[in-house]
Amino acid sequence: GSMQFSSKEDIEAPIADVFAAVTDFEAFERQALRRGIDVQRKGDVTAPEDGLSWQAKFEMRGKPRDLDLTLATFDPPNSLRCDAMSNGLEGQVVIDLMSLSQKRTRLAVVVNFTPKTLPARLLIQSLKLGKAALTRRFKLKVADFAKSVEKRNRKRA
Repeated sequence: GSMQFSSKEDIEAPIADVFAAVTDFEAFERQALRRGIDVQRKGDVTAPEDGLSWQAKFEMRGKPRDLDLTLATFDPPNSLRCDAMSNGLEGQVVIDLMSLSQKRTRLAVVVNFTPKTLPARLLIQSLKLGKAALTRRFKLKVADFAKSVEKRNRKRA
């Protein structure tokens, strides 16, 4: 079966600012490069609605992996979806924003992976053994991101 992670955070910032942060593709590329992930982008970040895609190469559990990421939906300031392909895994990253007030936004992030090959199925099975820890790490990452957006917003205010 597939594997899913989801998290929600309420952020003290207007929806437009949160959308700008979740679509700061260049910042995510820089973070990936700092972590030793090789990232190649196709498309123009200033016109994401025309389609953007990334090819990433990294090592996981001592094996080289490829990740192809394509921006599938771009709907400012409400949502975006990326489709992912990696070594027999098919996935989606969905980000939804909801304005709670002029200065408060709810961020919802859902990531899911479905194995399409036997090795991918085995990988998912082994990851499921550590699902609780992975879920904690995922929620922590989303929370850290929310805090960084608030910090940036406070500086601007």
